[in-house]
Amino acid sequence: MKMAYGKMFGCDDTYATVTEISGIEAEPAAEDIDFANGIIDGIEEHKAEIDEIIASASKGWAVDRMPKVDLSVLRVAVYELVFEKKAPQKVVINEAVRIAGKYGGDDSPRFINGVLGKIAGSEEK
Repeated sequence: MKMAYGKMFGCDDTYATVTEISGIEAEPAAEDIDFANGIIDGIEEHKAEIDEIIASASKGWAVDRMPKVDLSVLRVAVYELVFEKKAPQKVVINEAVRIAGKYGGDDSPRFINGVLGKIAGSEEK
């Protein structure tokens, strides 16, 4: 999420840089780096589609007006739900809500949960 957030502002920090800035001292595993980079690359490749999916599921909220943390969380989760499909939907949604609770505003977890619930429901059809 932090790498996706940074991308919105033109920051191209690496996974190692983000973990260092976050105060994580452990050396990142190669699998973790590959996973994170794959998600960031996927978001960049499908950004227009992802934002369209988010916009259609978040009635009353324009993507460009959303809090940037919420948008970052949503982009990562939507990429995982719609394009990657490796993790179960409930796991993706729960993790997104947890991250929104940690980094977003007071209403972020409920907003994220609602938007992703709509998207997950439409993906099941």
